[in-house]
Amino acid sequence: MRTWRLPAEVDTDQLAPGATMKHGIEVTARHCLQTVRPGFAGEVQRGDVIVAGAHFGIGSSREQAASVLVHLGVAAVIAPSFSGLYFRNAFNVGLLLLSCPRAALIEDGEAIAFDARAATITRSDGAVLRCEAIPGFLLDMIDAGGLLPQLKLRLQAQETR
Repeated sequence: MRTWRLPAEVDTDQLAPGATMKHGIEVTARHCLQTVRPGFAGEVQRGDVIVAGAHFGIGSSREQAASVLVHLGVAAVIAPSFSGLYFRNAFNVGLLLLSCPRAALIEDGEAIAFDARAATITRSDGAVLRCEAIPGFLLDMIDAGGLLPQLKLRLQAQETR
């Protein structure tokens, strides 16, 4: 997984610019992070990971700010801290967030691996960074692809009983 370094305090308008919101997720995604990391939307590949500074996702409560990253194929966002609203929106749409106090040690373009259930990140040099544990119900939500897919699975399971 390739990493993309971003600064602290990346806000929801940088992730999902307000002027693009009327056009839908495909158009909004093409403009994701254009003011912070020009070319990101066209170069990011499925499975890549964003590594950012503190307070990722500050700003409005628009869930599109997390949805664009899912649409672009981002596997996870690693940062020391996240906006509370962004945190909940991300898990609801199936975007994994890893709160890692030592995220600044991860370099741009570095190949990493992570284990969300163990709350660890393994760097290319073999160093292991510990993250805050993620509650099991949120990991289950990620595995299902977000809150709505998880609810659909539960309903299907109930219907088959």
